Amino acid sequence: MLGLVDNKKVVIVGIPGVGKTSLVTKLVELIIQHSKTVSVHSFGTVMLEEAMKNGVKDRDELRTLPIEKQQDLQKMAAEKISKMEDDVVLIDTHAFISTKSGFYPGLPNYVIQIIQPTNFIAITASPDEIHNRRMKDKTRTRDPISIEDIKKELAVQDAMLSSCSVLSGSPMKVVFNHEGKVDEVAVAVLGAIGL
Repeated sequence: MLGLVDNKKVVIVGIPGVGKTSLVTKLVELIIQHSKTVSVHSFGTVMLEEAMKNGVKDRDELRTLPIEKQQDLQKMAAEKISKMEDDVVLIDTHAFISTKSGFYPGLPNYVIQIIQPTNFIAITASPDEIHNRRMKDKTRTRDPISIEDIKKELAVQDAMLSSCSVLSGSPMKVVFNHEGKVDEVAVAVLGAIGL
C-alpha cells in the first residue's frame, strides 16, 4: 500500500485504437474505490495548452511542429505533471510521435528524469482490432493506415517503452485490451502498480 508521502506516477501509453481512454476511465473508478486520490494528465493536452498560445489549433497539429518546439513543450508538460501529488497520477501519453523526421520519442530521457515514473503500462490489442477501432473513430484527423503500419507502430511502441523502463529502472507491463475486456485489463493494471 501507498505511504503518506509516496505516490505512484504511472505512464500509460498506447497507439491510437487500443482503447486507452476507456481503460484510463475504468482505472480512475477503481482507484477511487480503493480510497485513493487520482488524477489523469494527458501529456498531449498539457503540451497543446501551451502550444495554443502560439497559434497551434489542435492536437494533430502538434506533431507537425519543429522538433525543438516539441522538446520545449515536452519539458514544460513534464515539469507541470511532476508536481502532482495525488496518490496515483496517471500520465496518458504516447511512446512515440510520428513526424516528418521519423518516430520521435514521446518520453525522451529528459522527460523521464523530470517525471520519474514509478510504472510504465503499454496498452495493446490485435492489429485487426486497432484498425477497426480507428476506422470507427470520427473524432480525430488520422492518416490512412494499414495493418502492416499498425504492426510497425506496436513494435516501435514496445521498443520505446522498453528503453524508458531501462533508463528509469521502473517496471513495464504490456496489457492486451481486447474488445469487451476493459474491466479485466484495469484489474491487471492495478495489480501491476501495487493497488
